[in-house]
Amino acid sequence: MHSAPQGPGRGHGRGQGRRAGARGAAAGREVLANPASTRVSRVAGLARKNVRARYSRFLVEGPQAVREAVRHASDRVLDVYITEASQDRFSEIWEEALAAGLYSHLVSERVMAAMSTGSQGVLAVVAMDESTGSEALTSALEGAALVAVLTEAQDPGNAGAMIRAADAAGADAVVLVRGSVDATSPKVVRSTAGSLFHLPVVTDAALDDVVAALHGAGMTVLAADARGDLDLFGADSLLEAPTAWLLGNEAHGLSPEALSRADAVVSIPVYGRAESLNVAAAAAVCLYASARAQR
Repeated sequence: MHSAPQGPGRGHGRGQGRRAGARGAAAGREVLANPASTRVSRVAGLARKNVRARYSRFLVEGPQAVREAVRHASDRVLDVYITEASQDRFSEIWEEALAAGLYSHLVSERVMAAMSTGSQGVLAVVAMDESTGSEALTSALEGAALVAVLTEAQDPGNAGAMIRAADAAGADAVVLVRGSVDATSPKVVRSTAGSLFHLPVVTDAALDDVVAALHGAGMTVLAADARGDLDLFGADSLLEAPTAWLLGNEAHGLSPEALSRADAVVSIPVYGRAESLNVAAAAAVCLYASARAQR
């Protein structure tokens, strides 16, 4: 491997393989076929947080997420792996990866299964973006009009869905307050469906530092909470200003500490019999309400 020899990714070392029978760009390429190889075990190890932290890289699984990584973060893509069947089905990913000069590998179904159980035949190893600390936070908030702040988000599926909702609503950044789930865990990355590569995602920031930075950037800090006195759908005049939404834990909502830091606490009206909305659904409603008011 061309980067750190002990690290899982960038390289095209050979190992046990066979020649591909595919046509076009894949013709004559060796297929990685040994699921017990060191390369495969190192890539599979990135499912663990301590390995990701050690090598500063993570897995991107599935055609949608890999496609977006190749298109929007190609400078961070270390390796692309694709099965022969998926190379035919998702040929644009393979072609774009080769056009970008990325290390691209055909692999057997057994090798792909050993690397990842959720890849759908397409996998990438991506270097972490060092979006941590006050400098990254300040940079992400420069000129921002809409930001999602995840406080104590623990469920990876919800965290990924909120990043995706923020991207869809046109948010400028997402901030994961310290104590939230790891943004590079495989389930978070899959749940973003590629949105992780569309907007800044700042991690490991203390709540007080985040709120201070938001206020310093001229943003109104709103807390989304069922106990809020302000109705979301009657708050257009407030939402027209640059806005940051504090979004809480899946089970317990926002902590008293987070609520006390907000400029206003806003509730989403519930018209049916549901007790409340899932936090990811609530995030989407709030972010879109701000996006609509700002347009």
